Amino acid sequence: MASPRMIQIASGKGGVGKTWLSVTLAEALAGLGRNVLLFDGDLGLANVDVQLGLSPQLDLGSVIAGRARFDEAITSYEIPSVSGDAGGVKFDVLAGKSGSGVLSALSKSEIAGMARALAALSARYAHIITDLAAGLDQSVLSLCMPGSTTLVVVTDEPTSLTDAYAFIKLLSQQDPHADIRVVVNMANDREHAWRTHAALTNACRNFLGINPPFAGFVPRDDMVRDAIRHQTPILFRHPQAKASEAVRKLARDLLFSIPQPAPKEALRRGA
Repeated sequence: MASPRMIQIASGKGGVGKTWLSVTLAEALAGLGRNVLLFDGDLGLANVDVQLGLSPQLDLGSVIAGRARFDEAITSYEIPSVSGDAGGVKFDVLAGKSGSGVLSALSKSEIAGMARALAALSARYAHIITDLAAGLDQSVLSLCMPGSTTLVVVTDEPTSLTDAYAFIKLLSQQDPHADIRVVVNMANDREHAWRTHAALTNACRNFLGINPPFAGFVPRDDMVRDAIRHQTPILFRHPQAKASEAVRKLARDLLFSIPQPAPKEALRRGA
């Protein structure tokens, strides 16, 4: 099975590490030699540029205002090699309009046009990663394109699981064939991640008749907070961190399109 070209990172609620995962996955895939575009699809509270310490001259707001085309608003982001020499990791970024809610007022047709323009860019990239806004707004679902892979980020908090279930329900109603996979963030360990996944997928299986597979997990790691605070991707700042290795594994699995099923014992414990 081919690796997914269009990847959406979603969550039912904010605060689960969705944007951090989007940034880090882009870095990891680029580090594997893939040509990647990271698109900030949070039309209300865009902050990919903040996490990367970017101040792009043109962004999505420029496109909507008619001052630039989609391809003109793309900024190249380069992470130097560990030694400081040339040949570091590069990926492209199409930033939102940080600190502005103007994009949240876009009409359904404007968002649909944005999705078409983004799809048109896919010919230039091996992967386009879209950091979707948290929540269940129609604008979020409008950016979930058929044939893409959606990674739903959850933690073990009941509100995260409940809102993730609601998002999966709406997306599966919109696209019954949607490729939805679950990433558990801030897990204590692998078994904890499996139990969290089981709690979500048991509900999906019982009430929706679907079973979103386990894509992977990211362990709780203080290095994540440090990297965000310094506006530096964690794979560069802390390449040996547990969270760094977890996202590298997620990237490798995506290249081969290998969802990771949880063991039956974990599913039973989560029931």
